[in-house]
Formats: sequence, C-alpha cells, structure tokens
Amino acid sequence: MDVVIGTGKGFFPLESDLIEMAQTKVHRNKRQVTILIIWMILWEVGSESIQYSVLEETESGMFVANLTKDLGLKRGELAERGAQVVFKGNRQHLQLDPQTYDLLLNEKLDREELCGSTEPCVLPFQVLLENPLQFFQAALRVRDINDHAPEFPTREMLLKISEITTPGKLFPLKMAQDLDAGSNGLQSYIISSNPHFHVLTRIRSDGRKFPELVLDKALDREEQPELRLTLTALDGGSPPRSGTTEIQILVLDINDNAPEFAQEQYEAQIPENNSLGSLIITVSARDLDAGSFGEVSYALFQVDDINQPFEINAITGEIRLRKTLDFEEFQSYHVDIEATDGGGLSGKCSLVIKVLDVNDNTPELTMSSLTSPIPENLPDIIVAVFSVSDADSGQNQQIVCSIDDNLPFLLRPSVENFYTLVTEGALDRESQAEYNITITVTDLGTPRLKTQHNITVTVSDVNDNAPAFSQTTYTLRVRENNSPALHIGSVSATDRDSGANAQVTYSLLPPADPQLPLASLVSINADNGQLFALRSLDYEALQAFEFGVRAADRGSPALSSQARVRVLVLDDNDNAPFVLYPPQNGSAPCTELVPRAAEAGYLVTKVVAVDGDSGQNPYLPLPEVAAVEARADPLTVYLVVALASVSSLFLFSVLVFVAVRLCRRSRAASAGRCSGPEGHFPGHLVDVSGAGTLSQSYQYEVCLRGGSGTSEFKFLKPIFPNFVGEAAGRDAEENANFTNNFGFT
Repeated sequence: MDVVIGTGKGFFPLESDLIEMAQTKVHRNKRQVTILIIWMILWEVGSESIQYSVLEETESGMFVANLTKDLGLKRGELAERGAQVVFKGNRQHLQLDPQTYDLLLNEKLDREELCGSTEPCVLPFQVLLENPLQFFQAALRVRDINDHAPEFPTREMLLKISEITTPGKLFPLKMAQDLDAGSNGLQSYIISSNPHFHVLTRIRSDGRKFPELVLDKALDREEQPELRLTLTALDGGSPPRSGTTEIQILVLDINDNAPEFAQEQYEAQIPENNSLGSLIITVSARDLDAGSFGEVSYALFQVDDINQPFEINAITGEIRLRKTLDFEEFQSYHVDIEATDGGGLSGKCSLVIKVLDVNDNTPELTMSSLTSPIPENLPDIIVAVFSVSDADSGQNQQIVCSIDDNLPFLLRPSVENFYTLVTEGALDRESQAEYNITITVTDLGTPRLKTQHNITVTVSDVNDNAPAFSQTTYTLRVRENNSPALHIGSVSATDRDSGANAQVTYSLLPPADPQLPLASLVSINADNGQLFALRSLDYEALQAFEFGVRAADRGSPALSSQARVRVLVLDDNDNAPFVLYPPQNGSAPCTELVPRAAEAGYLVTKVVAVDGDSGQNPYLPLPEVAAVEARADPLTVYLVVALASVSSLFLFSVLVFVAVRLCRRSRAASAGRCSGPEGHFPGHLVDVSGAGTLSQSYQYEVCLRGGSGTSEFKFLKPIFPNFVGEAAGRDAEENANFTNNFGFT
C-alpha cells in the first residue's frame, strides 16, 4: 500500500523507510491506534498545504470549501475512505458535511481570543484518509474584522513644558490600545489644530504604536500659560474607528534640564511565584539642575494598564511586585517609567520584565459534605466527602492525598478526584471524644506544593456504660434512738457516658427478707445517693439489717448496677446507768453521772450463762458487731481496760479495809450474816470511793446466793460509814434484811 501526502497541487511519495514502516504496521494490525501513530510521525511532513480563510464572528455551519474538489478526489471517495479533519489541541473549528463532505465552519470564531495580537491568525489542520492512508496539510486563516475601537488608558493627560524649551523637542504620550490586528488595529495618531505642536506616530520594540508630541513653536508663559489639545487614535478599518483623550499643557518658567535615565531600556527576570513586595529592579535618572528643579521623582507611565502588576518607589526608583504573577497568563511585561523633576520636566525609559515559570499553584481541596458528630460503636461511617484539584498541568497537576497514620480513619479514592473519609473501625467516645484530622494534599511538581485542611470530628455518646458504684458493699453504723430523717451515709456511682446517659438515679431494691419493713426504715435521695433513717432505731429490737440499692442512668435503654448496704445499729445503753461491760468478766461500771440526790438504789438484773445454757440477754451483741466496734475504736478499748484495772485495784483495797473492820465487829453483829438452805455466806460491805467510777462515796451491802442458776443484784440506799459503837446496832438491823437471792441491799 502506498502512503502519500496530499497537497493542493497533487501527491508525492514519502521517504522509503517511512513507507516501509507504515506498510508493515498496517499489514500487521488494522487497528485505529496504528493510524494515529503514523499520523503523529507524519505531522510535520509535507511541502505545501491548502489554506482557507474565514472572517471572525462568522456564524457556524457556513460553507468553507469543496474538499473533494480541492483534494482532486472522486465523488464519494471521502466518505468511503473515512475522511477526518484534525486540529491541534482537539478543538474542531471545522466539520465535514455528513452528506456532501463539504468543509463547514463548526463554531463562531473570535480572532482576538484565538490569536491575540498575532497576525496573521492561522490555525493549521490535517485531513486524514484511510485505505490507503493519506495525509493532507491544510490551514484555516481567521481574518480580522474591525470590531474594536482604539482606547486610551485615561481621558486626560497632563504635560508641564518649560517656556524655554526649544522647538523640535519630543514629548512621549500615553498610547492607546486596539484589540484588533493588522489594518484594523491602531494605525496613527492625530492632534487638534494648534500653532505650537504636531504629533508623530512611533513604533516601539514590541510593535505597538505610541504618539510623541513635537514642539513646533516656542511657548511663552506670559502670553499663554496653559493649552488644551485633543489627541485622537485611528485604526485602519473601513470605516475607521477612533478614540480620543485630552492633553492639558502647563507652561513652566525656566527649568532647562529634564531628567535623563542611565539606560533607555532596562531588562529583568522574575519567577512567577515571587512574593508580593519583592524587589525586581532599580532604575535611576539624574537632572543637571539645582535645587527643586534637580530633584527627581519616579512614576510608572501606563499606571492605568489593567495588566500592570508592578509599583515604583517615587523617591528611590525601586520597582517592586504588587500583584501575583502567573506565567500561564502573561510571559512578559513592557513597562514605561517616567522621571520628573521639581520644575515639571520629565524623562522616560522602558523596562522589559520576563516571567519565569515555576510550580506555583497549590492543590485545592473542596469539602462537599462533613458529618460531625458521628456515633460511637459503628464501623465504616462516612465522615466527609471532598474533591481535590490543581490549576497546574502535567506532573505539577498530579496529586497525592493523605492523613496521619495514628488516626482511626481511612481515605478512599472515589470517582475522578473525589475522596471519602471513613472510620477504620468502631470508635469509643469514652476513650477519645474528639479528633482533629489534617488532610494533606500534595502535588508532584518541583518543588512539591501542598495544602492542608483541618477538620474536627466529635464522637456522639451511645449509652454503653452502666453506672459503677465506688464499693460493692457499704457498711453504715447508726446509734439507736436516733432522730427521724437522720442522714446515716451515702452511696455513690459514676457513669463514663455523657449527657443524659451519665445522669445517675438511685433507688432502693426490695429487701430479700419480706418481713423487713425497709420502706419505713430508710430512704434514699434519688439524685445524690444520700441515705436517711426514717424513724428512731431500737437496738433491742433490730441490731442490723441489709438491703440493696440500684443506680440507673437516664439513657435509652437505661443501664443500671447494684450494691449492698449493711446498717449496724449501735447500742446506746439507755436502759440504766449501769451496763455489764465487758460481758466476759461481769463488771458493772456506771455509764453516767449519778448525783447525790438520786434515788436510794437501782435494781440491776444480770443474766448469766452456765455451761452454754444462757438465759434471755437482749443486749448480747452480734459477733460481727462486736468485732467491728473493737476494730473501729481501739482507743476506747485501751481506756476501758486501764479504767477497769485502776478500779479493780481500788475496789480490792476497799474490800480489804472493810473486811478488817467487819472482823472486829463480828461478835457484836452476830445477826449480820447471810445464811440459807444451801450454805453460809458472809456479808460484804463495798466502799466505792470518789476516785472510782462514781462521783460520790457510797457503800453497798452485797449478798450472793446460789440458787436455780440465776443471779440478782440489788442496790439499796447508801450506807454512810460510822466507826462509833452505835453503828453496830444499825448494821445488824440492816443485815437482817439480807435475802438469799443474790441481791444487794
């Protein structure tokens, strides 16, 4: 198969090696990709091309050419061989009529948009045929129409010219701009009729035309201190379009030296990512005049140019960046600089700034949705959906997205540039209630640029923790005869959840013993767990009791836990001024102060257990109560033991003293004996001094009698000791009342 390139004048063969390669690939594989590879190889090959032209702004669908005729092909051959029109950049400005295969305009074209100021505006394209493969070079020229008028940057210009300025002096003026090109672009400047000036049209290095005012006749400030002229810019259209501005000329008095720059043109380069305010270059001008006429100030000449991203220091001449540069938008700038002295004279220079391309566009992250708070205990929750983009191209546009590794979240790529942020597993609010997540988006340019986006995700509470008591069992002690509504203790439970899920409510559980009237004994504060005794407790009736308490949160569903409370009722010993303590040795100390005016005697009943057989003893404490009390107050035990020892020693001394006295009076008091059917026991007088348990000195007569297993103490009126002779008779009389029942009289 012959592979040829078509032109407007005929066809000619390619180089032999290209033909051989193309034939080999075509015979090996008929796929479209082979055709495209060959087309890319042949892109620049060809000697001549067909050129068509259309006017800009022509409506789409307009007939451009008979392609079959221009290529010298048979009718219908374009359709049979699958003709295609291909432009660079994949923009289809032309199309083939599906019926006639004539070349038609596919869209309305704007020359200024496609080519800017470049003239001519030529858009190359190719016509590709198959079976056999043929490749035709062609071009579409977009011709300009005069759809833009010249426009000056300002409506008024101000010139200050010295009256001694000689004729022929040139004064550069601000130029107009015309977006059209060629003959439709700006062509010339004219000025209104006047006797002093005419205007010249100049062309600068970049091809743009600017006006210069020429002084024809010397000025006289005294004759005319001010002039006003109209400057007009004309393009070459038919009819021509124009723009105007007014020139105000002030005539100055004797300043004969204008500032002059060291160079007529400066050049500088700057990377597009330079920071605002960075120094680009410093220009310098000098004025030979003295005083204020020699002081120079700087200014940008085209300050109203919308593409002017620079500023100049009026005193130093430093030119700095005031607006961010973008290489993709502008590759260079042409700046005019003016230096003016104190008398109003000025000089001018040019500055060409080239912009250097860098990777200056950071990736962007756009958050589409964010869910916060998220519930705990649920896996794979979608937290956020976002997209990423980069305004750069090529390698600088490729993006990598990441988050910190130590977070329980994952980034999952979605369609195109979208990502989803999901939980890696179930979260626990009690372990961590809030997460600060930084999403980092990095491009692969040089240097690499990145963007970070911070989001805060809170975890909402689920009622997954029951209240926990500080103790599983609480032991409380209450003295009997307490006042009603007495605060006897508290229970406490905490919940690790938050909000209503952590609010704890306390309540009493039904007692295990249905006979226990718990509801009338204690109550609990539902809010703080404080326990109160509802009535006065009686140790003789109830020594201890237990009940359960429940702590429940207010979540849904509510969770709860339980604890046990043991209440020990402590004996207040309020039945008599004497108590048997400790019960093992039978001592009976006084529990309260007995005044001298008290009753003559007290009856104390003692229940004695013999060989494990015990009588009724309502005061016998529970073993655990005694153990708890012994552990709870060791100081009291030590004091009681010490007091008992001292009292016993004192009592023993008194008994010895009384025994000696009684022996001396035994003959005289023959009736003062205690006898009974079971044996003979002597009487004893016990003298308890004020140093003992009682606060006053009393004497008691003690008589012990063995009987049926019971013992009884009887306390009679106090006997005041009297050691004179008449006391013996009274003692004998009192001893006659001694009964054989283990009583004291």
